[in-house]
Amino acid sequence: MGSEEHQKPKILLLGTIEHAHDAWSRITEIADVVQPTSRDRTSFLSECASGAFSSCLLAYRTFDSTTLTGPLDHELVSALPASIKYICHVGAGYDAISIPACTARGIRVSNTPSAVDEATADCALFLLLGAIRNFNAGMTALRRNEWRGGTQDEVQVEGERKTKKTIKMPPLGRDPRGKTLGILGMGGIGKCLARKVAGAFGMKVQYLNRRRDEEGERELREQNPVGVEVKWVETMEELLRGSDVLSLNLPLNAGTRHIISTKEFAMMKPGIVIINTARGAVMDEAALVEALESGQVHSVGLDVYENEPEIHPGLLANPNVMLVPHMGTWTVETETKMEEWAISNVRMAIEEGKLRSIVPEQRDMQ
Repeated sequence: MGSEEHQKPKILLLGTIEHAHDAWSRITEIADVVQPTSRDRTSFLSECASGAFSSCLLAYRTFDSTTLTGPLDHELVSALPASIKYICHVGAGYDAISIPACTARGIRVSNTPSAVDEATADCALFLLLGAIRNFNAGMTALRRNEWRGGTQDEVQVEGERKTKKTIKMPPLGRDPRGKTLGILGMGGIGKCLARKVAGAFGMKVQYLNRRRDEEGERELREQNPVGVEVKWVETMEELLRGSDVLSLNLPLNAGTRHIISTKEFAMMKPGIVIINTARGAVMDEAALVEALESGQVHSVGLDVYENEPEIHPGLLANPNVMLVPHMGTWTVETETKMEEWAISNVRMAIEEGKLRSIVPEQRDMQ
């Protein structure tokens, strides 16, 4: 009794359990939870060096814990105790975690891949409709207590000078039906979006992946009884030249940073609409602002930004830009699902020594 072999494993909790309290309570029956007392990265690194977490088996990490630790880069991963063997991340995207640094230390990392698919696709659908229909100009005018595109002074001179207020109409939007949606990154979110736009809007779909997903294409056709036109394209140029709307649904890594920049904007159809619910840095924001100002890009719908929470001033000032502050998964159901998924990784790590959803780069470590 009380000997080391009978002690519960320890979990380092980085962040807060907001929703999945029942699932977490069951974890506390099989493990002890350690929480840092630090409130910033510098003090967290000091706390690591003090040995406060020296016997923790794994770390459970929320997206918002970045405000405490900063990114889990090489410096921070190197500071973690040697006892840490797993990092269970609450989220599909894990660009804030250095996978090479974790792999070098034998730390396995998990994410919550499909838990976010439906909610993120819903957000993309909202942004797509708002951007293509040019709703943002009218919405922002209303918040200025103006109608539609706002008002302007019109001067008439007929013997005497008269001024009257007239309504300035915003540019007309376009109907989505029959348009082609190009999806860059046809993973779970991309497939959900394709299903939704084909069924609701009657849009055609083309996508670019490294490999063709024939099974995914077949599922899309089966899920839409009215039929859906979906095809795989082999090059970025083919995707961009043939799309009326472009949706970015790919992970951020060294190979995808600024994958959409000046050269790619020049390939696009003039007046294209762009939706980004992936990560802000997959698109060069400065180049995007220039493409919007030139009219090469008609409008955009953004949920993510290159330097969150900062937003490029050129995006804030442009009425053709719909902005959402990274709320793609911001629903009770999805946030709960994400936490429960991450907690299931915690349980599997403790009980079976493996992870339910190890990140793709580490599949050979499972």
